[in-house]
Amino acid sequence: MLLWWGVGLLALATVLGAVVVFAYPETPGFDRWWNDTVAGFRAEWMLDFALALNWIGGGWVAILGVPVLAILALVLARRWRGAVFAAACFAASAGAVQLLKQLFGRARPDDMLVVSDYGSFPSGHTANAATIALVLWVLFPRVWVAIVGALWVLAMALSRTFLSVHWATDTLGGAIVGAGVVLVLAAWLLPWAQRTKAQVDAPIG
Repeated sequence: MLLWWGVGLLALATVLGAVVVFAYPETPGFDRWWNDTVAGFRAEWMLDFALALNWIGGGWVAILGVPVLAILALVLARRWRGAVFAAACFAASAGAVQLLKQLFGRARPDDMLVVSDYGSFPSGHTANAATIALVLWVLFPRVWVAIVGALWVLAMALSRTFLSVHWATDTLGGAIVGAGVVLVLAAWLLPWAQRTKAQVDAPIG
């Protein structure tokens, strides 16, 4: 079931990218409306918050810092299998994002407030946030983990549009890609990743 959900989400992200890039070469009206709307009511604290998330969710901090901290925390919690699962998810998510960016090459908004890399679809920051959130939820399936994770993804997605560095559909695509990658790998690795040392050492029968 996890595999089909994951594959379905990745297929959905690909279809979404194809629609917004090829069916709407002038950018969908919703994306333009949302970009203009957030630009009209930006507050100083919103920009400060968005810039902080831009730093946390991108560059070396997102590529190395956050994943390494998450993996280290799992290792210290004696969940080394979970750490391997998390590392695989982070790497696969980043690879999927870059593949889709190269495939679609979508132009970013003209009024972007920060410099970013090639390709607007999907949002790498949002994909990374979704990957972290879902990895933690599948390893620690608690309601509060799901709520905090969802809020984190939403905050990251909004921050990208506050900075006009992504269209709204880019952030939706990023969230879908991040979640899809985790579910695909969870279908393969999760039973192994969830095993504790006590379960491994327990005698058979």
